[in-house]
Parts: sequence; C-alpha cells; structure tokens
Amino acid sequence: MKKAMKYLILVGDGMGDYPLAELGEKTPLEAAATPAMDELCRKGEFFLTATVPAGFDPGSDVANLSLMGYDPARYYTGRAPLEAASMGIRLAEEETAFRCNLVNLALAEESATMVDFTADHIRSEEAAELIADLNEQCGSAAFRFHAGVSYRHLLVYRGALAPLKTVPPHDYIEQDISPFRHDYFRHELWKELLENAEDVLADHPINRKRAAAGKLPANSIWPWGEGKMPQMPTFTERFGLNGSMISAVDLLKGIGVLAGLESINVVGATGFLDTNYQGKAEAALAALEDKDFVFVHLEAPDESGHQGSIDNKIKAIEDFDLKIVAYIIERLRQREVDFRAVVTMDHYTPISLRTHSTDPVPTLLYDSRELTPGSTRAFSEKSATSLPAVPLLGNGHQLVNKLLQIPCS
Repeated sequence: MKKAMKYLILVGDGMGDYPLAELGEKTPLEAAATPAMDELCRKGEFFLTATVPAGFDPGSDVANLSLMGYDPARYYTGRAPLEAASMGIRLAEEETAFRCNLVNLALAEESATMVDFTADHIRSEEAAELIADLNEQCGSAAFRFHAGVSYRHLLVYRGALAPLKTVPPHDYIEQDISPFRHDYFRHELWKELLENAEDVLADHPINRKRAAAGKLPANSIWPWGEGKMPQMPTFTERFGLNGSMISAVDLLKGIGVLAGLESINVVGATGFLDTNYQGKAEAALAALEDKDFVFVHLEAPDESGHQGSIDNKIKAIEDFDLKIVAYIIERLRQREVDFRAVVTMDHYTPISLRTHSTDPVPTLLYDSRELTPGSTRAFSEKSATSLPAVPLLGNGHQLVNKLLQIPCS
C-alpha cells in the first residue's frame, strides 16, 4: 500500500540579511555552511516569497500567518491574541491582549533608553516568578499578567482601550523610547500600572541575583502588539489535512492552535542558540508518522540578528541546516515516503538594522519524487536576486497552496 504524501515547512526565523563588510560583502547565510539547503535548492524549485503584504509592518506575526496560508489582510488582528491562543487564554469581547516584554531600560529624568528588549534573555523560571509577583501586586479588574517563555509574556486589559501608540521594543534597541513611554503616561491607568510594575521589579530578589551574576535586571515591562482574538478556519477545513506545529515561542504555537494544528511542546526548546534541535527534529518526524503536515520554526537566527551578532547568526543558520533540515530530510528519505518540503524564512532580520525588513524571502520547494536538477543555485539572498531573476510569489499566503499543489483561488 502506497504511503500518503507528507508535507513540511521548515522556517529559519530571520535568516535573511544584507551583505556585510565584515564577511567580505557576504551575508551570514552566504558565509554559513549550508550543504543541506544548497542541495535541496539545486534539486528543487527556487523562488522569492513576499511574506509581508503592502501596508503591514514586517513582524513575525504577519509573516508567519502568510507562511501558514492565512492572508494577513483577512485574519490579522494583532500579535498578542495569537500568543493568547497558545497560552489557552480566552479573551472576552471587552478584553484586549498585549504582548508584554520584560525589558531592561536605562531610565533618566527626561529620557528612557531600550537597553535590552529581552532583559538579557531572562530564563523562563526567573521570569515566571517576576510575572507572578507583578500579577499579585499590580493586577486588578483592568489588568492581569500571564507568564510565557523567557522575556515574552502577556498582559490582558479589560475595558475601553485608550488611544495608544505601541511599538515593538526590538525595533528600538539602544534608542530613546521616551516618546512612546510618555504616550502610556498620558493615561492615568497605564501610568499607574507602569510605575507600580517598575517599583515591584526595582528591588526584586530575582533581579538582585541577576545583577550579582553580572546580568541585566528586568527592570520594566513593555506592552505592545495589542488586539482582539481573530476568527480563522482550520487547516483541516481549508485543505483537508491534519498537522502539527513545532516552535518554542507562543506566537507560532498560537497560530498553530487557531489553525487547528497539534501544538507540540519540546522539552528544552528555548527559542535561542541553546534550543533542543534534536528534540524538535525528532518531534517533527514522530508527528509525520500519522500526520499529513508539519511546520517547524527555529527562532535563533532572528534573535541573533536582533543582537547584532554575526557569529551567532552564522552558527544559528548552520545549526538549522545541519540539525533540522539535513536531519529531517535524510530520515524521511530512509523511510522511503514521498514528501514535499518548503525551506524558507519569515523575514530578514539584518545585522545592520537589528530589526526586521520587508524584503521578499528566498524559498525552496523540494519534491522527493523529482530526480532531475532544479534551480542549479545555492540557497542565498544573492542567488535569489541575481540575474536571471527567480520567480516571485507575490501573495505569500499562497505558499501553502503551492506546497500542496492546490490551485490558488
């Protein structure tokens, strides 16, 4: 009996970049050793995918909705509701979810600088204790806190929402963010919340221990990415297939939950360089034993781009190639199953910007049944943009249709 076709999307978050003088005008992706992606690219189809529609900011929320086949223009309501879905938080009609980062700010009388939007990549165990104390001492009928992973948490607000200009903290690394902070302070309820939160964090035992260990304390919170819960058809309803989502971060897990995918929690999945690559790869392979589709997301290249660390980004890309792409593809070949796999990224996170950009992303589509050479190009930004030009998939949310060989409606 012939085994059913399997489908995969493997995402190296933020892998794309611009040429760097430090790398001889190569990008980290070009400088990295990526034999698995290069092989698949040469044997498969190579093209660019516009994951961020015109008029949208290049957030991982918008871009990954596109990669999962959901048009952001129809389904995007904000980042935080996606994370709320992952955390099992049901939002009432009068409630709005905010992503709530634990951050480190340099506070002065007339200014505030975003020193680190991750609070020095605070550990989840430490963060959970901080969030619990914030909820106990600052929570109210209007606000409640929910602990997430590392620096990524959730704040749920109940009531009429004041006009606020919220911004992603990773867009303002080492910059003065006082204009946005002052916008919160114009509203007494929010001013009281932020001031009380900073009082709780100022001399917290967790922060004292971190400071003693030479780590940055989490001395403030940063609410952003607000929105109401979206209504989305499931993956099964749309395509007649079941599947699994594998990611360390609540944003991707939430997209998976709303898409009706099984969300697989991998022990040791951290969203950074120390994540459990082996566990994620094995989880993907196990899921494909009885599922049709799996989406595997690796956060480390993006985090390294935000850090501005060339070495870390190269390592993150090489680990993704070796420990995820090569491992999963080789094991599927050994099983002698037919499969179609997309390898891509959600957006660029250029070292020079330390935040996201809207560039269309290099994408490869490999079909295990095709034995003839495909693109003849290596997998990189330059390969995708050099002449002759590769095709552009202008509507990124149609990538899933292309993977599944379903005509776009």
